[in-house]
Amino acid sequence: MKLKAGIMGATGMVGQRFIMALREHPWFELSCLMASSNSAGKKYKDAAKWYLKDEIPAGISDMVVEEINKKVAEKYDLDIVFSAIPSEFARDIEASFAESIGVFSNTSTYRMDKDIPLLVPEVNPEHLGIIEAQKKNRGWEGFIVTNPNCSTAGLVVPLKPIMDNYGIKSVNVTTMQAISGAGYDGVPSMAILDNLIPFIKGEEEKMETEPQKILGRLEKNEFKQASFEAFASCNRVMVLDGHTEAAFVYTEKDFDIEDVKKKLRDFQGEPQKMCLPTAPNPPIVLMEKDDRPQPRFDRDLGGGMAVSVGRLRKKKEKLLKFVCLSHNTIRGAAGASVLNAELAYKKKLIN
Repeated sequence: MKLKAGIMGATGMVGQRFIMALREHPWFELSCLMASSNSAGKKYKDAAKWYLKDEIPAGISDMVVEEINKKVAEKYDLDIVFSAIPSEFARDIEASFAESIGVFSNTSTYRMDKDIPLLVPEVNPEHLGIIEAQKKNRGWEGFIVTNPNCSTAGLVVPLKPIMDNYGIKSVNVTTMQAISGAGYDGVPSMAILDNLIPFIKGEEEKMETEPQKILGRLEKNEFKQASFEAFASCNRVMVLDGHTEAAFVYTEKDFDIEDVKKKLRDFQGEPQKMCLPTAPNPPIVLMEKDDRPQPRFDRDLGGGMAVSVGRLRKKKEKLLKFVCLSHNTIRGAAGASVLNAELAYKKKLIN
């Protein structure tokens, strides 16, 4: 029997990605679509402006949208809920659902809380070990698991084998982020056409703090942050989907560039070893051509869940340069939350 899943924020761009990720999922059944009061009571096809190139999946169009409320979890007997609501509303709403069921959140609200996992399953699956302490601390029967900022999500996957094998002293990253990261109405066309915007509110702060939590350790129900420094410069570019990042990593130990390539190429995380349905295999696609990765050609690899890495260069001793690319609304958003839920399910955290 499949677990019953709901989506909060189902009419938005990330909500639509959740629908596509769950439409034929082998473990989760999409039972409930939730949105604001403006959409509640309408059929989904009437409530949502569909942004994706594929049509609304059969069976979804005529589902009636519910207003977001924890009572909906009882009405539909939900086992889990995926959240794509704005962060300014998330703290109370997500907590109300977590009182009884598991919440897999794409919002930033709880990411840095001391008892909330900031999860990338290939990188820090052991961080789910804090769930029992979280439930005890907050008096919940359910829990909250978050996934990181869309650019952080793509960066930490290649950083994981680098850190494990060579250690990391510092990371300097410049992002070139797609306009879909701001939502359909987030960037006016007159602002981005023939242009680049060298500022995205809140992004640099997230990228300079989230990787250390993800790449840190869980010890005695406490997260120990990784000690490296991170410096980020975040830019919005005229690309529809796919965040590209140019990273400069100072390592603790020196390295051979061919050995780094092998470590990235051979990297496997728990999702790949457990054959989780949403897990890309391989999680890292190593590219040897000088002009790759590119968003238009490479963002959909692994169903949008793979991270493409190219232009690996050794600048000098202990300085590694590379470019990585990930699909921001799949690996960086909906797909990441679904993969988190799959891992939690396999670890028997969901009844």
